[in-house]
Amino acid sequence: MELPVFFNCMNCPSYCCTYPRIPVTRRDVRRLARHFGLSVEEAERRYTKKGYGARERVLRHRRDEHFGSACRFLDQEDRTCTVHAARPAICRDHPGTARCGYYDFLMAERRLLKDPTHVATTNHP
Repeated sequence: MELPVFFNCMNCPSYCCTYPRIPVTRRDVRRLARHFGLSVEEAERRYTKKGYGARERVLRHRRDEHFGSACRFLDQEDRTCTVHAARPAICRDHPGTARCGYYDFLMAERRLLKDPTHVATTNHP
């Protein structure tokens, strides 16, 4: 039995895509390489950078008007993933529960402000 989900990512400005550390596995890099028709090594060089520790790789970011920086694969106009079919496992599993804390916060602010387009920005630690 599938559990209910209490969020709709299409109502969100893709806050999860702005986490400063979006770790990827070797399998994720292979998936991106296939998606772009690149070697695994080239995909790793173009789309990831060194994370914490010697082995960790994280997705590269680029400037974002709302949150400072965001995943390089986030479409800045419509706030959707440009590699949705090839997205990393961590993105596929997010938020990992039936609720998303940022979504709950955002919807509460929108109701309070009576502004359905408000973007609740925060600074990452």
